Amino acid sequence: MPSLYATMTDAAYVVIDGELFATGYLRVPDEYTTADDVVVEARHGDREIDITRAEIDGAQDLGEGAFRLRNGSHVRFLSTAVVH
Repeated sequence: MPSLYATMTDAAYVVIDGELFATGYLRVPDEYTTADDVVVEARHGDREIDITRAEIDGAQDLGEGAFRLRNGSHVRFLSTAVVH
């Protein structure tokens, strides 16, 4: 079963609660990443979102590459090979 960090690696898109966003910035957390550091910046049209390490730490693996964040949002990271 892939970890959240593994699915984030090289992801071009992130689906958040069923809405597809293009990732503009993506940083897989490491030992130098603090809770307040932004690890994902993504855009859907005029809408932009930021996700911090604190928001993804402790995410629950739902299977098939989907995760539930601490705030209840469902996320799935996608590479360009997955999106046709």
